Parts: sequence; C-alpha cells; structure tokens
Amino acid sequence: MNHPTVSREIRLASFAKGWPTAENFQITSVNVPAPADGQVLVRNLYFSLDPYMRGRMNEGWSWRNVLLGPMNEGWSYLPTFQLGQPLDGGAIGEVVVSRDSRLAPGAVVTSSYGWREYFVADAAQVHAIERPTQPLSNYLGVLGTTGLTAWVGLKLGGMKSGDRVFVSSAAGAVGTIASQLAKLAGCYVVGSTGSERKRRVLTDDLGLDAALNYKSGNLLEQLNAAAPEGLDLYFDNVGGDHLEAALAAMRLHGRVVVSGAVSQYNTETSAPGPRNLFLIVVKGITIHGFRANDYPEETRVFEETVSRYLVEGKLKTFETIVQGVERAPQGFLDMLHGGNIGKMIVQLA
Repeated sequence: MNHPTVSREIRLASFAKGWPTAENFQITSVNVPAPADGQVLVRNLYFSLDPYMRGRMNEGWSWRNVLLGPMNEGWSYLPTFQLGQPLDGGAIGEVVVSRDSRLAPGAVVTSSYGWREYFVADAAQVHAIERPTQPLSNYLGVLGTTGLTAWVGLKLGGMKSGDRVFVSSAAGAVGTIASQLAKLAGCYVVGSTGSERKRRVLTDDLGLDAALNYKSGNLLEQLNAAAPEGLDLYFDNVGGDHLEAALAAMRLHGRVVVSGAVSQYNTETSAPGPRNLFLIVVKGITIHGFRANDYPEETRVFEETVSRYLVEGKLKTFETIVQGVERAPQGFLDMLHGGNIGKMIVQLA
C-alpha cells in the first residue's frame, strides 16, 4: 500500500448546547502516516455510536464539574471531546500494515479509534480478537461493552429466577440485551420504549411479558398495570421520570441498578431528582450505579455464556446500521432522538 493513506474522520466543530445538531460536526480528510516500529495501521470496519458520547460534547464537561465532594485517587472518566480534533469511541478494524511482531496484517482488532476510516496506533492500544465470529459488529454490541453492561448490571442487581424486572429503554443497545438475559434467567420482564413500533418489537421479537410506550400515557399507571405485584429489580438506562415510577412500583427490599440517564443528556440545566426518593428508606431499596469496565473479572464468563446463547439461538441481536463515515453525525443524532433499535453502528466500506 502506498503511503500516506488518506482517511476521512469526524471532528468536533463546536460544543453542543441542548440537543446537538449537524453543525457540531465536521468531516475532514487527513493523511495517515506509515506506522513506526511497534505500531500498526488499521482500517476500521465498524464503529459505535453511543449515548454517553453526548456528554463529551459539552464545553468543559467533566464529572469533576458536576459532582460535589472529592473523589478517590485514580478515579477517572472520559474527558470532553476537543474542538477541531477527531471524536473517538469503540471500533472494530483490520490491521493493514504492522510493525509489531504480535500483530499480523489481516488481524481483526478492537480499539477506541472510532469516527474515522484509518488510524495509526501503538500495537498496545488495540486488542486482537483471536477467533472472530460473524458479524464482527457483535464485538461492539452484544459481545462488547454494551453486552457486558447488561450482564454486570443484572448481576449487581442480584437477579434471580422469578424476579419481576423492569428495563427502561428496552429497545436500545443495552436494553435489548438486558431484557433477554432476564427472560433467559426465568424473570417476568417489563420493558419501556418510546414508540408503538418498538413496543411491538419488545413483545413480538424479544418475548417480553409486557411492554410500555411511555409516550402514550401515564408511565406509573402503565407500569402498575403491567406489574401489579410490584417490581423486584429495575435496570435504569433513563433516569428522570422512569426512576421515579420504578421507585413507586418497587416491592420491599427492591433493587435498582443504574447504567445511564439518557433523559438528562441533552438538558442545559441540571434536572431535579425523583420526587419520591424517600421511598428508598421506606421500602429498603438498594440503588447501585456502575460502569461495566470496572468489572473486568466478569468478562470471561460473560463472553462464554453470551457466545453460547448466540450459537444456540437463545439470544437475538438488534442493530441499526448506517453506511459510511460521512453519515455518522446524522446516525448519532437519530440515536439521541430514539431512531435506533438495538446498537447504533456505522459500517465502513
């Protein structure tokens, strides 16, 4: 291959205020140099679009700016995207040129170098998939951090057979997997989503016991009708009114696990907390926030179990695919507005 390689990438053109727009992004062509010793040149095949990226588009955004009080030494979270620099995120690619003996050309690797077609990085910054299975996009979704988030959350919530489980944003990337894993564990599962089309997917395709369209009526009333005996476990991807409704519907000693709060990602001012937090005391509710990557010890059993479910046809995968790096910004905006079922992924030619 002749060098330098020309690659298109998406950069942050301006910080977002409220809901982001296409003007916040810029597509640019750059020359990617040949790799030096210990480096690899990678051609991306897929990259991930995720809700958490929205927070990184805020000027000066940092959890240190929104949390009160000190944090332990070594605590970290992803920093804000930088103006004029390419965005990043999970990606699957193929090694084109290698200057490291551990990685041969053709190796399939995961990285954090999304939002671009090619990149050069130290070999230590990519992770080889030893025996890749198709479709490779699974390693961004059900077999990646998305699936691990669902797995870890349910485990932290003490999920057991017979539990009444509520999953918000159940047609989303994490929600589709968490809902199915709960069903496979023998739970009664209720999911919420924002359209009738998605609600039918939850019942007809995922086999949930009940599904709610939170836009079609009072959320708590729908939840009480779907789970009249109350909830044992709530998997929270949304926060806000969903968390408030779940607390109201929770049984004694119920559990809540929180992986995200997408309802608050595009607000320009901090949203107030649920009005009924005192129910945590009254009902003895446990709330556990988490990040899946803080539990690497779960990775092996997660991958083995979920891979087996996929092979056996017990677990369905859902993806919304957009083609080409140039369509990534619109795909990201569509996701924030609920336009995806399952994982939102960009596929590159």
